[in-house]
Amino acid sequence: MSIYKRKETWWIQFTAPDGRRIQQSAGTKLKHEAQELHDRLKADAWRVVKLGDKPKYTWQEAVIRWLTEQSHKRSIDDDKHHLVWLHKYLGGLELDAITKTKVDEIKQAKMATGVSNGTVNRMMATLRAILNRAVKDWEWLEKAPHIRMLPIATERVRWLSQDEAVRLLAELPTHLAAMMRFTLATGLRESNVTQLEWSQIDRQRRCAWIYADQAKGKKAIAVPLNDDAMAVLRSQMGKHETHVFTYKGEPVTRANNHAWRKALARAGIENFRWHDLRHTWASWHIQNGTPVNVLQELGGWSEINMVRRYAHLSSNHLSGYAKNVTNLLHAQKNPVSENRYRA
Repeated sequence: MSIYKRKETWWIQFTAPDGRRIQQSAGTKLKHEAQELHDRLKADAWRVVKLGDKPKYTWQEAVIRWLTEQSHKRSIDDDKHHLVWLHKYLGGLELDAITKTKVDEIKQAKMATGVSNGTVNRMMATLRAILNRAVKDWEWLEKAPHIRMLPIATERVRWLSQDEAVRLLAELPTHLAAMMRFTLATGLRESNVTQLEWSQIDRQRRCAWIYADQAKGKKAIAVPLNDDAMAVLRSQMGKHETHVFTYKGEPVTRANNHAWRKALARAGIENFRWHDLRHTWASWHIQNGTPVNVLQELGGWSEINMVRRYAHLSSNHLSGYAKNVTNLLHAQKNPVSENRYRA
């Protein structure tokens, strides 16, 4: 069958003269529109083989090739999420029909959903990457439209003071309070805490480890355990055979949940996410004199720039130099003042 229906949308299917099997969504609920697109695509395929025209490729074909080639990407699930959203705008289009006007239309539509500029930019970056690959590597497209990203304001690092941390801990359910204490002691990300297993802990050597496939940077992380972390682990012993943190006998899957948000409200703490506990851990380290390069290794950051955002929280390493200006001023006499007194 050349055209057929899936739910409410019509699809196109045929075999081109060169043996290629063409199958794609027509992007319409109207049969006659699907038939028109089918006839045009089939004629284009004939011209490519019989007359030597350059073949035209669809967005759908580009998506399939992209997902195949990028299946190893750590963020491939994010790509899939963006591509599902883009499908309703691009699903039935050929690549050369994706103009700057179309791109701007998509950008405005995404902004209208109320998401942040960063979310819009991540989706547009996926679109741009596929179009650029179609130009530079696949040679499916002569030129890709320019895609301008939205401005993003630099966010301040959000962290808790000691008093705020105490207030929040008092409001949390026992299992979340234990996880928060462990996070403040180790700086681990939410998923590394919720998925932590006893097999990843050596209590005698007072250390834990995060496997490479569990780490954001895809490199194994060694986690030294201080007294606070060890106390939390002792409180969790015997609750589950494999997992450290549990709720009602089952491993915890999420910490940033409804109970967490209600506790924040009761503690009077605003604009704070679970991930900000990691920022708090890093900020406390810097304030207590931990060097930036040591903090980078403790936190498993791949780049030093990710850690420098905390550097402003401590000026201890600069205090010895701050007095140089004062010393300079004291070392020089003020000729204007002396002349005034002489007069």
